[in-house]
Amino acid sequence: MSQHEVTVTINGENQTRTVEARTLLVHFIRENLGLTGTHIGCDTTSCGACTVILNGEAVKSCTVFAVQASGAKIDTVEGLAAGGALHPLQEGFWEKHGLQCGFCTPGMLMTARALLARNPKPSETEIRHGISGNLCRCTGYNKIVEAIQYAADKLAGDGKGA
Repeated sequence: MSQHEVTVTINGENQTRTVEARTLLVHFIRENLGLTGTHIGCDTTSCGACTVILNGEAVKSCTVFAVQASGAKIDTVEGLAAGGALHPLQEGFWEKHGLQCGFCTPGMLMTARALLARNPKPSETEIRHGISGNLCRCTGYNKIVEAIQYAADKLAGDGKGA
């Protein structure tokens, strides 16, 4: 098998690993970098559990080869909390009960972070559209929408941005 060196900046840290050309980004993140917060759900882009932020855009990491991400800046759920404090999105999911089993939560958080970076004050309709590529089998989405609205309000209040 063909081996390739992949270098990424992930959650602010430079990382280099040698992987097979066919290695998916989700497997690179989990198996090569040991960041297991990014979940593997469907492997068909249907569920969004593997969503990460790649160069500022939310992407389903089961659809990207690791070699395609070489040189990229990647943010995963592990990078949300800063200095031991929850990110407003994490806080919102806690306060508004935006999770049940938690399997979809990392992907939802990363999708919501990208949404709030693009649109700091989304309407309920915009939030629902923004997370439409992520499946949740437990909550019915209402609490997730409330959690994202909570984070948007909190971020607007402290001026930090997503």
